[in-house]
Amino acid sequence: MTRPLCVMLVAAEASGDDRGARLARALKRRLGEGVRFVGTGGAELAAEGLESPFDIAELSIAGVFEGLLAYGRVMRRVIDTAAVAVRERPDVAVLIDSWGFTIRVAAALRKRAPGLPLVKYVGPQVWAWRAGRARTLARAVDHLLSINAIDPPFFERAGLPTTFVGDATLALDFAEADGERLRREIAAADGDILLVLPGSRPGEIRRVLPPFEAAVRRLLADRPNLHVVVAAAPTVAETVKALVSAWPDRSHVVEGADRKLDAMKAATVALACSGTVTTEVALAGCPMVVGYRLGPMTHAVLKRLVRTPYISLVNIAAGRMVAPERVQGDCTGEVLAADIAALLDDPEARGRQVAAQDAALVKMGRGGPDPSEAAADAVLEIVAKRG
Repeated sequence: MTRPLCVMLVAAEASGDDRGARLARALKRRLGEGVRFVGTGGAELAAEGLESPFDIAELSIAGVFEGLLAYGRVMRRVIDTAAVAVRERPDVAVLIDSWGFTIRVAAALRKRAPGLPLVKYVGPQVWAWRAGRARTLARAVDHLLSINAIDPPFFERAGLPTTFVGDATLALDFAEADGERLRREIAAADGDILLVLPGSRPGEIRRVLPPFEAAVRRLLADRPNLHVVVAAAPTVAETVKALVSAWPDRSHVVEGADRKLDAMKAATVALACSGTVTTEVALAGCPMVVGYRLGPMTHAVLKRLVRTPYISLVNIAAGRMVAPERVQGDCTGEVLAADIAALLDDPEARGRQVAAQDAALVKMGRGGPDPSEAAADAVLEIVAKRG
């Protein structure tokens, strides 16, 4: 009997878990029972049959100095991840996003599983900051699957074979999303809905949710017909639910991918922590305000390194501030509430922002081939060449 292809998928946060699960499903469509998955991941990859040796929520770290404080924990999980490869002997390892964790996993796999093809899925944004990471990655892995069309020249110049596959987020399917279902659930048939997306990392929740809450309290006090829906990522769901339970009436928490999509379709405006979710909000056709805070020392370092004026991919693709971004000291309840109120009060402004977000999504590759399918083809081609 032919041995099933064993694919190691390493995801360390919610967005990587989702991206990995999409890749797993694409591989299953090609190979059926002829593929199995090992590695690390969350609930999405667990649903595809992957048994993670630990809860990836403990790896949800944002910030240079926060990463230093968590170094010991991260290295223990690197060792645990490498042990999976030694035990399961995969045919290929795909390391998904999460630079700080996956670059260390790559080094551990080189030592403990020499000869294992290493594929990085999502490269660091070297065109925005830390250009030297292209050379670092080229030494660490065998191939890069890029989600940004501008990536390949940067990495290929460093000697790393790169395949542009596109961003799987752009293939997000809203066909089954039902905003009216969400409205019925929270008894908000009429009035506006503000969707709050506070991030998927504990550090983001600590830094971003307080100003988001301050904005929500201001808005609810002035708008009796406004409802607030907070979408809680699985990695921080219990923390978010506990914190939001103290918010004013008309504040609701939803969990799960389907309910988050319902909320995105129902929302009048979104208040989002910077990250993959901002692209999802744009795909839903919802105007948004983006907020983000880092630790003060991390922010001071990054200000000297980052070369792009924007933090959201939609704004980077547009080349201008399509969605308002409020970062660090500007990310306050007062400022965020004013931005949101301006959109709630002006349907034409909302329409202009949605149109601009749509144009940016086209530049990012929306409407192209399914990125997960392209990634699956690339992985199988890499395995075939090594075979």
